[in-house]
Amino acid sequence: MIEGEIKVYHSAVTIYYAPSDLCGAGGLYRKHIHLTPSFHRHECCDTVFVVLDESESGMKGMEIGRVLLFFSFQYRRQSFSCTLVNWFVHDEEPDRMWTMQLECDRWRQPTVEVIDIITIARGAHLLPLYGSSWLPDDFSYHNTLDSFNSLFVNHFVGHHAHKFITSL
Repeated sequence: MIEGEIKVYHSAVTIYYAPSDLCGAGGLYRKHIHLTPSFHRHECCDTVFVVLDESESGMKGMEIGRVLLFFSFQYRRQSFSCTLVNWFVHDEEPDRMWTMQLECDRWRQPTVEVIDIITIARGAHLLPLYGSSWLPDDFSYHNTLDSFNSLFVNHFVGHHAHKFITSL
């Protein structure tokens, strides 16, 4: 049984090693991951790289999750920090860029899973894979992750993102 209350958070901080980044102590880099219930009247949920298999390098051992909730609780006098995520899964190794799709169940509802926060490596940035048709005039960027069938993992988002994605 959970002891006490469940605490909910709207952000988390990742600290990771980025040797190509000259700033920070010894190549350490710090980034905030946000979960904002109301950002310009819309929910804003960041995406993150989640390490699922440490024996594989880069994206081969990771998937991307959209953070829906950060929370912590105590069980048997031990603290647990967790994240509720929607999964974005990738196909086999790409030609140039990794392509992700929102994982859905058989009723076409996005899959949801609770994961340990320690499995989050850092924030991720996804770009839509546009088709040949125009976007509607009333399209809002807030709906991008749910509106496109496929998204690219943006390895150009930072000067060390490409190296991180290709090999951990």
